[in-house]
Formats: sequence, C-alpha cells, structure tokens
Amino acid sequence: MSIVITGGNGFLGWHTRVLAHSLGRSCTSLGVGDRFNLDEAAAALSGAEILVHIAGVNRGSDEEVAEGNRRFARQMEQALEAADTANLKTVVYANSVQQDNDSVYGLAKREAGAVLAEAAGRAGAEFKDVVLPNLFGEHGVPFYNSVVATFCHLVAAGETPTVQDDKVLTLLHAQDAAEVLLGVRRHEEQELVEVQCSVSGLLERIQDMAAAYATGTIPRLDSDFERNLFNTYRSFLTGDGLPRVLELKTDPRGSFVELIRSEGGEGQSSFSTTKPGITRGQHYHRHKIERFVVMSGTGEIAMRRMFSDEVVRYSVNGEQPVAIDMPTMWSHNITNVGPNELYTAFWVNEIFDPASPDTFPEEV
Repeated sequence: MSIVITGGNGFLGWHTRVLAHSLGRSCTSLGVGDRFNLDEAAAALSGAEILVHIAGVNRGSDEEVAEGNRRFARQMEQALEAADTANLKTVVYANSVQQDNDSVYGLAKREAGAVLAEAAGRAGAEFKDVVLPNLFGEHGVPFYNSVVATFCHLVAAGETPTVQDDKVLTLLHAQDAAEVLLGVRRHEEQELVEVQCSVSGLLERIQDMAAAYATGTIPRLDSDFERNLFNTYRSFLTGDGLPRVLELKTDPRGSFVELIRSEGGEGQSSFSTTKPGITRGQHYHRHKIERFVVMSGTGEIAMRRMFSDEVVRYSVNGEQPVAIDMPTMWSHNITNVGPNELYTAFWVNEIFDPASPDTFPEEV
C-alpha cells in the first residue's frame, strides 16, 4: 500500500512514518507551503492509495495561522486535481478538536477540512475526518507540541514545573493517533485509547516515574497509557545520561550486580553470548522497554532514531556494568568489539508474544 503524507517532519508526521515503516508500507512525504511543488506532489499521488494530510499551522499571528492552514489544503486540492487518482482510496485529514470552537485556529482547521472533503470527492476517494485531542509521545517539542513534552523536558532537566491551568485533558498517544490515520485502528475505536487526566495529575505521574527511574527502578506501569507516558519521558533522556552505572559487588566468591528492579507488571529476562566481531539486534520497538547489560567482555551499543542519520554509540564492558535502556523507535544493536566472547543480559517489560512481537528490522 502506497501512502503519501504531509507534515512528515513534524511530531505526528514522524510517528506516522514510523508506523508505516513498521507495517512495511511505502510512505512519501510531501512538502507544503513554500516547499510545495505541484509536479512532484502530483507524481507522488499518482498511483498512491492513501493521502494523509497532517501539516498545519497552530502558532503565529492570526493571519499566519488562518492562511497557512487554508493554503496547505488548497495545495493538496491542486495536487489531487493534477494527479492520476485512479488508485486513490482514501484522503485522511488530521483534524483537531478545536475545530468546534470559533478560534482562528479552529475556524481554519474547519475550513481546510471542507476544502479537502470536496477535493477527495472529485478524486473519487473516501474522505476521513479524524478529529484528534491532545497528542503526546516520544520526541515531542516542549513548549510547542504538548504540555506532556514540556513537563517531561523540565523534569528530565531537574526542574520543577508549575501548573497554571489545572484542567482535565483528553490525551492520545501519537502512535495510537497514527494507527487511526492509517486505518490500523478503526476511527470508532479511538475513544478506547484516549485517556482523561488533569494537568496536575499528569505532572504528578511524570514526577513519580522520574523519581523511581532516577534510582534505576522501572516504575509501575499498569496500563498502556502509563507505559506510553514513561516512554515519552525516557525520550528526553537520550545522550550522555542514558547509561546507568550499576553497583558491582565483589568478594572472594566472585561478583554480583543487580540488573534491574521493577515496581510491578510482567517482564522477561534473557541472556546471550556473542562471538568476537558479531553484531546482534538491528531492529526497533514501537512500545516495549528493553534493557541491555554487558556482564563480561567488551562491546559497543549503537542506536539511531528512525529517519535520522546520526548514530549514538556507547562503549560497554563487564568490568564496569552499565544499564542502557533502548529508546522506543530507535534502531539499536550491540557488537562484540573485544577478543573474547561477549556475555549480555537483556530485560523487556513484557512477555514475548510471537503474534505481536513489536520488533521491526532496521539497521543502525
């Protein structure tokens, strides 16, 4: 299935591209605004089965917000008119709950949706208006995408956020939103994965998770929402602070190190040996939490955020064990770079399910 999206470099667009990649589907991202090229857009849409319009403007002057959203929709209208849409089945619009208010942004989203609906009809495609609430997820931009991203950024930096407007929010993880946009999850099921949470309650959960994780403990994750919120927080910890030094206790009998402590929920541990020069891994996960600890030998852990060219590398060895928890939607591997066999322990927060492995091949 060929998918074309707009806003592919934004927060929701990136999550949608990750989902498409995990499904093995071709996904082309179109530029809009000043980057819009009618010939390129028409060529990309010719033969495509789904168009997902995510790009929008929600910051700026009233004129910039209003005209930006209308302009992007009109550009998609022009592209659909110029393209061969014989195979196009669906035009999906990533709308906002704010469409129901009379704000400049709400009016602009509503008008953009009307333009797309008419264009889809002329192209012979079904129009799906997906109304999305407050989105959160890995790699959101603080002070821009959501209060979740702002809280996670501040707490990860050791600061104490304050709540200015303690209202109840309807929250949806970006991967769940992407599943609705691509038809993996029926639109009617969207409410099943939405969560109601007050701003103060949200901050308290993030702070509790951060406090537990600061001690090396995986906090209690009793729901998909808790897991998604924890993974969102962890996305702000990548870099030099990711490896967690473990206490190695040694006596005449040998040595002992505690690999992980979890406050609850299911989990699975495993162990591997790796010959010199061999690389394991080369995959990513959309949801699961996975910890690597090298117990003996010398290795290198490498990871790369999906669709990025930057590779982060960590040297690890059994003389000073460290725990490295793999960020979700980052491809990762481990290579034995030493002369002896590499012994590595692994832990994941869920029992492996062959029917839903949440493991997708991708070289670092």
